[in-house]
Amino acid sequence: MTSRDSKPARAAATGPVYEQPLNERMRTFLRLDFLYQQALFHEEREDPWSTRAAVGSLLEILAITARGDARSEVLKELERQVSIMSDFQARPGVDSGRLRAVLSNLERLRIELNAAGALFMQKLRDSEFLNAIKHRSTIPGGTCEFDLPDYRHWLDQPFAVRAANYGEWMTTIRPLCDAVIELLWLTREAGRPRPETALGGNFQLAFERDSPSQLLRIALPAGTDLFPEVSGGQHRCSIRFLRWTDPNARPAQATEDVRFQLTVCT
Repeated sequence: MTSRDSKPARAAATGPVYEQPLNERMRTFLRLDFLYQQALFHEEREDPWSTRAAVGSLLEILAITARGDARSEVLKELERQVSIMSDFQARPGVDSGRLRAVLSNLERLRIELNAAGALFMQKLRDSEFLNAIKHRSTIPGGTCEFDLPDYRHWLDQPFAVRAANYGEWMTTIRPLCDAVIELLWLTREAGRPRPETALGGNFQLAFERDSPSQLLRIALPAGTDLFPEVSGGQHRCSIRFLRWTDPNARPAQATEDVRFQLTVCT
């Protein structure tokens, strides 16, 4: 098993790895992971521009979680993964110490998320300060200092003050986002890559109906000028490879056979 750091999901030692969610739950998880990683990255940087970016990531997390019951979906997936991991205990050749560590971590995440309660984000949603930034963010340049002088004043505070405030907000969302990171790590680890060839740059794939797939991962060689475009859903999908040239030209369909590594994660 590899590190839970989400970076390998986006770039592997052999080249880029592209991920395609195959259901709405996985789509939400990947978006939360993406925004949470952005928030963590900018949280550590002292300049006000990074603080702005960190706040923007936090507000987007709040927007995503407002559209559905993300907490319930995460708890269901934690239960499913606990059940899967528990089944491994009876199998020969399993690293029991590693398995216990994984199960212990899943139980801890489940307890923390349960303890947070169904309305654990309500405090952030009720914040007049954050709501003002959210509403002005829908306008291009809407968070300028003449629009939000109190935001500008807060951004002018010493980094220790901003970090303390932002750290409190992150503490609120951490039980959910940490659980999502763990679940994505387990999902990726469960898949086994296999070599495939896209004839003439096109590849068709049908999934097993008895074992619903959640995530598709496509790994390409380092230095390639190709990238995949995936369309489809839970039962079948098609992959076509396009060639990148520059931002001023439309990518062209590859016509040669393309070798890649495919991982289907259930």
